[in-house]
Amino acid sequence: MPLLESALTLLAVAVALLIATRRSGVPYPAMLALAGGCVAALSSAPYVAIEPHLALALFVAPSVMDAAFDMPPRVLLRHWVPLTSLAVLLVVVTAVVVAGLGLWRMHLPLAAAMALGAVVAPPDAAAASAVLRQSNIPRRTMAVLQGESLLNDVVALLIFGVAIAIGADGALGDGSTWALRLLFAAPGGVVLGLVAGALLVRIATVASGTVSSIIVRFVLTYGTWIVAERLRMSSIAAVAALAMVVARLGPSRTSARDRVSANAVWSASVFVLNVLAFLMVGLQARSILAGLAGDERWIALEFAALVLAGVTLVRIVWVLAYSVLLRSMHARIGHRMQGVVVPSARAALLVSWCGMRGLVTLATALALPASFPARDLIVLTAFVVVLGTLVVQGFTIRPLVALLKIEEDCSLCAEISRGRRAMLDEALQLLSSREGSVADTVRREYAAARAIAADCARPQAQTEYDMLRLEIIARQRRVLEDWRVRECIDDDAFHRLEEELDRKELCAAPRDAIELAKA
Repeated sequence: MPLLESALTLLAVAVALLIATRRSGVPYPAMLALAGGCVAALSSAPYVAIEPHLALALFVAPSVMDAAFDMPPRVLLRHWVPLTSLAVLLVVVTAVVVAGLGLWRMHLPLAAAMALGAVVAPPDAAAASAVLRQSNIPRRTMAVLQGESLLNDVVALLIFGVAIAIGADGALGDGSTWALRLLFAAPGGVVLGLVAGALLVRIATVASGTVSSIIVRFVLTYGTWIVAERLRMSSIAAVAALAMVVARLGPSRTSARDRVSANAVWSASVFVLNVLAFLMVGLQARSILAGLAGDERWIALEFAALVLAGVTLVRIVWVLAYSVLLRSMHARIGHRMQGVVVPSARAALLVSWCGMRGLVTLATALALPASFPARDLIVLTAFVVVLGTLVVQGFTIRPLVALLKIEEDCSLCAEISRGRRAMLDEALQLLSSREGSVADTVRREYAAARAIAADCARPQAQTEYDMLRLEIIARQRRVLEDWRVRECIDDDAFHRLEEELDRKELCAAPRDAIELAKA
């Protein structure tokens, strides 16, 4: 019961913080980090343990599915140069630097130092995306950050797996065997994910219109993760490939009802899992601090602060150096670098400050076996790094965007405008052959929408027809509510009519009014 009470309390606090973030512009993971820090400070909070293998699957699998769904392979290929730099090389360098700090400052065993480096190396783009989406920064910058957040987890967890093996056996064993495992872990996971994705689309199509179409997404997502782990493949690569297949094949085979329901369930699930991850790590950090003597506590916190400074500085130096090097190469051999986007100094500075750690770092720390060397120090350090990066960078990223005055990117609205005009042109062409008052009414509605879609600034704005429909629906709701209050209608009939009005309102309301916000 104490865990359930703590979880419900933090969920309630998280909802209140979520409302506050929408008004303040602070990314919600930063607020959750503060809530987790408050939990860690509670003397009455219970100690919570979780089975190590369960931690990664439970918290990371839905998050990866959610992130990879919006990241098509062609975008990853288009930005392969910066993604290789950030998601592969920078993760390795950060892990090495942090491991070096652990060996030098705390005399950690090699396995513990490697595990610590792998835990804190991968940034999470969720916090940055929550703010940057509202600022219309260049789409390529956003794509690079999201792609980095997806791919760097694969690299970090491969390093983490090697560290766990060393910690369990005391040595790595046959180096050639491990080299082959690492070489085929990601490709094998991708193949598994492709097969699972095709299976998910087929089953979801058969179960269309039922709750099972949503349940099967969870079953196959977690199932793919577990099978990949059992086969010693990359679980993240497998789930990411699954998500990309579903994103590519699903839209033409999924009804609007299933799609809206599934998106709402996934958004809520990812949010709840974020809350629970911060709760559990906060509770474990409190227990760890309580078990340390005065001097040991300060030594551990000083080391955690050192690691926090290290991961922050490494990213800033790496990104800025990469930007300077790329601009220098472009000035010399620009004709040979076709297709390679050279970031501006302002964009590079912004990316260097988007190194906030989040859910993957927390889940990886929780996944450490109880008997792993220096586990308590690693969990505490991971929590401090997540808390520090989310609070410091999360609260300052919006002022930084304003200070840098990065030119707004309106290409997304322009693409929406072109696509919407093409769809409406097709509708008007069909209506041109239809006669009668009904066709005239629909034709006027589509013609009004076509005129609005020509405005690239607001291609999805409402027409007068939509606004009038919303006004009518509001009046209908008042009548329906009045009937319910006066007991002129039973609740079952009330809810059926309410659902009918909800559907009509969704059709007439603008996108911003019906989209579930993540922050």
